[in-house]
Amino acid sequence: MFPEFTEEQKLLQDTIRNFAEKEVAPLAAEIDREERFPSETFRKLAAMGLLGITVPAELGGAGAGYTEMCIVTEELAAVCLSTSAVWGTHALLCIDNIRRNGSEDQLRAYLPPLCSGEKIGGLAMTEPFAGSDVMSMRLRAERRDGEYVLNGSKIFISNGPVGDVFVIYAKTDPDKGPHGVSAFIVEKDFPGFQRGKKFEKMGWRGSPTGELVFEDCRVPAANLLGKENRGALVLMSGLNTERVCLGAMSLGLSRGAYECALKYARERVQFGKPIASFQLIQAKLADMAMEIELSRLITYKGALMADRGMHRKMNLVAAYAKLYTSEVAMRTTTEAVQIMGGYGYMKEFPVERMMRDAKLQAIGGGTSEIQRLIIAREILGG
Repeated sequence: MFPEFTEEQKLLQDTIRNFAEKEVAPLAAEIDREERFPSETFRKLAAMGLLGITVPAELGGAGAGYTEMCIVTEELAAVCLSTSAVWGTHALLCIDNIRRNGSEDQLRAYLPPLCSGEKIGGLAMTEPFAGSDVMSMRLRAERRDGEYVLNGSKIFISNGPVGDVFVIYAKTDPDKGPHGVSAFIVEKDFPGFQRGKKFEKMGWRGSPTGELVFEDCRVPAANLLGKENRGALVLMSGLNTERVCLGAMSLGLSRGAYECALKYARERVQFGKPIASFQLIQAKLADMAMEIELSRLITYKGALMADRGMHRKMNLVAAYAKLYTSEVAMRTTTEAVQIMGGYGYMKEFPVERMMRDAKLQAIGGGTSEIQRLIIAREILGG
């Protein structure tokens, strides 16, 4: 199961790394400071055919797999986590969700404009009273004639302030608990859809996050994603790949911080010699390098399993990847700031932003606490 890239995957990696360094990195500080959507980068990713990376070519996509998705995620995250998050929200949480679960009519209607970048996608699951306990959601969807009427709200939604199309989860039969949830494709122009508050965040500041409000929002019955009351299956079908891709995001962030710290340690002279010659600095760099390599192995093992269709068998690996890489990202970015000292604490250098970005990696997509519960359940056979 050692993840060895093909020649095509290596070419993709080189292409995206070059793109990230030349086109994405120069904008990273600006979009963080201004808390704005990286629209220019989004358009360029669309022109490169990467917005619908897992979508078949006949529907406007690249026809690639989850390994390729992780490669793009990692390379973008190494220079700008916000850009990686914006792209992943669109390409994985929205587009890939529709690709896996949509009807033929839905695929033809929604995938081409999402793949071209004409429309921006998102996913809305979290609510004010439903975070880790997602099935306690209160957004209600009632069937009325040929449509569903939604009432309630979603919170902390990535791409919420800018998105055009969202995959939404709502209760269609509240008495059935997780067996009474349905998924819908909702457009921003549907009557009753409103954008609520845009949130100011510690990190991921270039990835706009907001509230979505539904007041008698009318959604055509044809926009039910999957079957009624089977939304939990739609949700669960993507959790493992989401966690593996979040692992790639943390991996990229860790690598970016490590590379900044390594370069600084080689150039910074104190007491007459580069600080990289000091053993305590060497120990920090060694630990960072080791944990990044381990993050890479577990992340791309998960991607390889997903590409081989082993979704039901990858609960443990996905949880390992999500948990380990997110905690490595926090340690690595913190140590990068420490190595760079006062310079690392200044906004002039990217490790300050990277450290702020790292914290959400252990929260979004399933907290570290939830990942530990999943791992315990799997190893104990619960």
